[in-house]
Amino acid sequence: MPFYFQKTIGDILYDWADFGVFAYLLPFLMIFAIVYGILSKSNFLGNNKGVNATIALAVGLISLQFDYVANFYATIFPYTGMAIAVLLIALILMGLMGNDSDMKWTKYLWFGIGAVCFLVVLFYTFSGSYWFGYGSYNVYESLPAILALLVVIGIMVAIIKGGGE
Repeated sequence: MPFYFQKTIGDILYDWADFGVFAYLLPFLMIFAIVYGILSKSNFLGNNKGVNATIALAVGLISLQFDYVANFYATIFPYTGMAIAVLLIALILMGLMGNDSDMKWTKYLWFGIGAVCFLVVLFYTFSGSYWFGYGSYNVYESLPAILALLVVIGIMVAIIKGGGE
């Protein structure tokens, strides 16, 4: 049997990783597609596809100039996959309750579960990432500042929502 038929899926994925598919190609394609889509949809620079593609190409390549994007994507997407698994399990468990239209509280429960998953993903992503070249950023050290910021934002929301004429 020839050599190329003896590779497993894991071997192929390792080869792709060695070729930079996950660190450079996929992040580039994602950034290019999002920037191009935003420019095309907004018509900010007119309806010139060449200009939109050139700007999207430049933004995609410039964003990969250093390894910040590759490291960030390599950190955030595995945690996002775990969060999606948690949401899937919650969906299965909520499916056991039935599909009753009287359960209007489920949208709030879904929002809460999704928000918690989002915050956990961000927390673990930022605690394991390198920021500004100063080494590993430790979210645990900044937790009081983060909580104080959340309290200030909560007070601002309360004032804006509760304010009268």
